[in-house]
Amino acid sequence: MQNIRTRIFSTSIILLTFLFGFDLYGQDKLADILEEELNREMTALSKEKTPPYFMSYSVNDQSVFGTNAMFGNLLNSSEDRVRTLRVAVRIGDYKLDNTHKLDDPGGAYATPGGGYLPLDDEPLAIKQVLWNETNMAYIDAMDVYSDLIIKMESKNDEDKEVDDFSEEEPEVYIDPAPGDFIGNLDKEELDEKVRKYSEVFLKEKDIVFGIAGINVGIERKYFVSTEGTKIVENRYNANLVITGMIRSEDGLELPLNKTWFAYDLKDLPDDETVLKEVDAMIDKLIALRDAPIVEPYEGPAILSAGSAGVFFHEIFGHRVEGQRQKSESDGQTFTKKIGEKLLPKSFNIVFDPTTSRYQGTDLNGYYKYDDEGVKAQKVDIVENGILKGFLMSRCPIEGFPKSNGHGRGQAGMEPVARQSNLIVESSKMYSMDELRKMLIKECEKQDKEFGLLFKEVVGGFTLTGRYMPNAFNIMPTEVYRIFVDGRPDELVKGVDLIGTPLAMFSKIEAAGDKAAIFTGTCGAESGAVPVTAISPALFISQIEIQKRQKAESVPPILTMPVSQQLIHKLKNQEN
Repeated sequence: MQNIRTRIFSTSIILLTFLFGFDLYGQDKLADILEEELNREMTALSKEKTPPYFMSYSVNDQSVFGTNAMFGNLLNSSEDRVRTLRVAVRIGDYKLDNTHKLDDPGGAYATPGGGYLPLDDEPLAIKQVLWNETNMAYIDAMDVYSDLIIKMESKNDEDKEVDDFSEEEPEVYIDPAPGDFIGNLDKEELDEKVRKYSEVFLKEKDIVFGIAGINVGIERKYFVSTEGTKIVENRYNANLVITGMIRSEDGLELPLNKTWFAYDLKDLPDDETVLKEVDAMIDKLIALRDAPIVEPYEGPAILSAGSAGVFFHEIFGHRVEGQRQKSESDGQTFTKKIGEKLLPKSFNIVFDPTTSRYQGTDLNGYYKYDDEGVKAQKVDIVENGILKGFLMSRCPIEGFPKSNGHGRGQAGMEPVARQSNLIVESSKMYSMDELRKMLIKECEKQDKEFGLLFKEVVGGFTLTGRYMPNAFNIMPTEVYRIFVDGRPDELVKGVDLIGTPLAMFSKIEAAGDKAAIFTGTCGAESGAVPVTAISPALFISQIEIQKRQKAESVPPILTMPVSQQLIHKLKNQEN
């Protein structure tokens, strides 16, 4: 049953439309079409012997323009629009439904239907697709549920500890229609920008990859459910990525990457700023090419603020995603550690999708409602070093029966609990000079010639499963040796930061006084979702690195097909 707030909102919309003859949704009829067909299908299926208790439609209407250039020439420049549909049908009740898996409850997923919707808001065409996909989703759900009931009876397992689906208050929220957002872009100007940015890489003959890309998009997300929820939310994004790669004589491929994210294209950096970054990247690539390869190492290290954000995302964030805590195939690193100390007392970790900006920077993990129609919530996961909770979708776990607005998924994929804006803070902060002194002192204690500074990383991955090593791998791109005897810092290459979460957490000693923002896209069970990680620098008393795997390649035999005149021209432009 809808709550009072929902009924008042819906009644007001109907009256205004009737009296004044306009659509308060900004001429966007899709939400109404989805709602009408959902109600029709639910009414019809309610008459079946085994009716659904919950159904929902999710539609991601994505419009994007992307342009990419390599070494001054366009690779592609195109725009696209697609509407992706996901149909969820649940049979049974909130306690036990067709998503339940006896062998691995954490592996539960709703039997989805889906496909693509027409781009025009023609009701009959859209409803025809919805009818067909709903029909197939119901049949699939019935097959799963019937098989589940038979297995439950044979196991005599009637007393489940947690429900399969949480009951949540219905929500209604409608963003205005965005209009022809992509059509209003100056695409030729954006093409010229990526040509200009990527051409600069030609001035260094040993660079084998130099690319610039700009992507601008609007995603209008629809969610309607038989509980009365009706959400239409816009997500704007503009991304600029610069990537260069050089290959060393020993076969290592050495990439560097710089990204910018904003909600509005005008908030990306200007040409002068980007070109300076490209020049700095080229200088760093040359230095990396000639840098020594570091040997495997165990000892003290500093993670810069940007690197620390990725570190926390990989070794911590994935392990507090709710559904993992009831998966028998998951390592369940933190499942039994609620109320226990994980970090120094000064540390706090929150996940906050309600925060759109941090220190003037737009955040990629911001949203108003998650992909299950639940309002986004700030979640305090670690307070004063103690683990307090988990990120929750509508898949309950023991002790956490409700969602906290973190059910997320890529278009067309079933949502699970995922990260949003991860923010690490500390009440005790130290300058970088103080962190370096801590590092050197710890090196002397451990009889180490040097410690390591991880300045930049490109990303990482983690394994959380029970049947594989419960480990992580962070891929740095810029690492320095900090020598105890005072020698200048030395750039090194060929490093991967590895380890196991609990061992690494126990070695975190102190945090820096300045935070940095890492913007990215996280891939996991429910596909790719936009995220942000914010953290200060960290001093860690013990880390482990291994040598990075070399590419199966040899240095080029032929010279680069670029004229000396062009190289001279580009270098003159720099001067």
